Amino acid sequence: MTTLEPVSVALKFGFLVVLYLFLLWVSRSARRDLRTGGPVDERSSSSAIPPDATGMYSASTLGSADLSQRTPRLVVERAPGHDSGMIYDLDGELLLGRGDHAEIRLEDPFASARHARIYEQGNILVVEDLGSTNGTYLNEELLETPRPLHPGDRLRIGDSEFAFEVD
Repeated sequence: MTTLEPVSVALKFGFLVVLYLFLLWVSRSARRDLRTGGPVDERSSSSAIPPDATGMYSASTLGSADLSQRTPRLVVERAPGHDSGMIYDLDGELLLGRGDHAEIRLEDPFASARHARIYEQGNILVVEDLGSTNGTYLNEELLETPRPLHPGDRLRIGDSEFAFEVD
């Protein structure tokens, strides 16, 4: 009976390893599907979706905020330490974060010192996550690459949420 005991223990641990790997695979697949809005078909998605598409817009065909004739701004929807409705004019590069060098200082425990930046690229504004720990969300989609801002977009960092508007 003692010769079978090590084999049964090894089989039990092997089963647990396989079970945990399966659960990891299921959770990663579900997270990816939730982020993209459904199962991903790698053959068609790379050419069908433009690189500047967000969940709210199919691409820049609806037009980004052209800075040449308009005044872009961020409006505070909710943010610790800020009044709702507070307006930040967007002229030039703007840094968001908890650090002292941020133009929009966030009193949010989920924000990094240098969390995200908004900058001009040609005649449009682009938002970029700066490698933050908890991520930056544009229209509830995690930013993985810089994306253009469109009027009505929502920017979320932790518990802080801003609306992008253009006058």
